[in-house]
Amino acid sequence: MSMKRPAAAALAAALCLLTAACGSSSGTANDTAGNAAGKTAGQASGYPVTLDNCGRKLTFEKAPERVVVMNGASVAEVSTLLALGLEDKIVANQQGYGRSEVPGRADAIKKLPTGGITLNGAGDIPREAMLGLRPDLVLSVTSYGYEQKNGFATREQLQQVGANSYISPQGCDDDPSKMTVADSYQLLRDMGKIFHVGDRAEKLIAESEKKIAAVTGKVGTEKPPKVMVLFASPTGRTDFSLVFAKGIVNDILAGAGAGAGAANAFEDSSKTLFANVSKETAATTDVDALVVIDAGGTDAAAYAKQLLKEFPQWPAARTNTYVTLSDSMYLGPSNHLAVKKIAEVLHPDAG
Repeated sequence: MSMKRPAAAALAAALCLLTAACGSSSGTANDTAGNAAGKTAGQASGYPVTLDNCGRKLTFEKAPERVVVMNGASVAEVSTLLALGLEDKIVANQQGYGRSEVPGRADAIKKLPTGGITLNGAGDIPREAMLGLRPDLVLSVTSYGYEQKNGFATREQLQQVGANSYISPQGCDDDPSKMTVADSYQLLRDMGKIFHVGDRAEKLIAESEKKIAAVTGKVGTEKPPKVMVLFASPTGRTDFSLVFAKGIVNDILAGAGAGAGAANAFEDSSKTLFANVSKETAATTDVDALVVIDAGGTDAAAYAKQLLKEFPQWPAARTNTYVTLSDSMYLGPSNHLAVKKIAEVLHPDAG
């Protein structure tokens, strides 16, 4: 997930929250053999590779070996690297969530090296510490992670020490309200190209597309259910200040139904990622289902039940319809899991 900073930093602190073209399609064994032969000849097989990233041309002479993953209120970048089997390339990771729809993912992230960094006030890696890590690739979910005024190493400074810097899809303008599942696939493709594992990336994308298509083909053509998507409150008190209005969650909801699919009940409440919904508006809106997102230290299921009890007029309350999710609702390689879980609750007869 990405969101506007410093709002993202504030949310991360408040909720303990974590919050591209394809490379060669040859097999892993062939890639290894080819790389070894290429290095013997003084050039890694399949390189150099280039890609455009937020107006900057990135060139890689070989696969990066010292990757630093900035926090940025995201787990998309580290999850993508893990999904592609690239965990051994990470020398410092600052992303974490503690929960995941992918079995073993949260524990795998916890085991990654952190670089022993003392983070700055924004909860991320300051300039001198970054340069001291001697990275050859730095990943940031948005351009915020390279702003000098906030104490970060700039893209130019990183380039001067031989490090490429990458900004994830929709992060150039720092506007996650435009994000879709296609951006998750773009992130996979870009990492596949950079690390010469494009075959793995395309396999993951094809599997995700197939699973989403299988769900949407089963749920019928009834009127799309209206869904409220929000974070579990860390205080336990009813809080509608961070209700999702735009962004990748809407694309995921559309994938959880047929045709238009499920719909965000509060999509028109804001032009930005989040809406601040009054209790009065919430009370008079037909909410057919809740999607409550777990954050560190919260109990999403308990919060969902609390809301359903507090707003008995909602159709969701009469049918006890809610879903709890974590990282699959954000930018990253696991969106198909959110689509499947939401569809199973909204359309139980789909099988």
